[in-house]
Amino acid sequence: MSLTFITKQGSSIASVFHDLAQLRIAVFRDFPYLYEGTEEYEKEYLKIYSKCDSSFLFAIYDEEKMVGATTCIPLQYETEDIRAPFVEAGYDVGSIFYFGESILLSQYRGLGLGHRFFDAREEYAASFGTFNTTCFCSVERINHPAEPANFRPNDAFWIKRGYKKVPDLKATMAWPDIGEKISTPKTMIFWMRESRL
Repeated sequence: MSLTFITKQGSSIASVFHDLAQLRIAVFRDFPYLYEGTEEYEKEYLKIYSKCDSSFLFAIYDEEKMVGATTCIPLQYETEDIRAPFVEAGYDVGSIFYFGESILLSQYRGLGLGHRFFDAREEYAASFGTFNTTCFCSVERINHPAEPANFRPNDAFWIKRGYKKVPDLKATMAWPDIGEKISTPKTMIFWMRESRL
């Protein structure tokens, strides 16, 4: 294992769209996302990062392969489905930094890399000096038949990082589950941390 770490901002993130798309498809295929992704959809979605000068990517490579990655972007530049719940709840969207995916191939877990992802994003958000909250969302799957017996949610890890689940703050996102061709709506629950920024 020979790991290297890279960071990119804004338009330069586009240079790794292929690697990031492949990694997202591989990791999100597992429970709880069960995502039947395509590279075409991924590259279209990821454009939001290359169009924003304030976006950030931290990625891990093992030789030539991207094995882990995380992104973040000011919430005001995120998609409408992510922004809308905050606007409707009366939050100041301009003061919140949104954390996108935090993904790692299974064989690289347990090495402390998840903490590095959060450290990198939190330090980047703090560097602006204008954001007082960081947040992310996760899919809600209740009593789903595909849930593995040994599945452990990340809740304890997120709580340890200082994040709190906000059950009333929800978004709806749609994607096709594994083996399906039609996207179906999924409930996303937000986690927030009032910043030590």
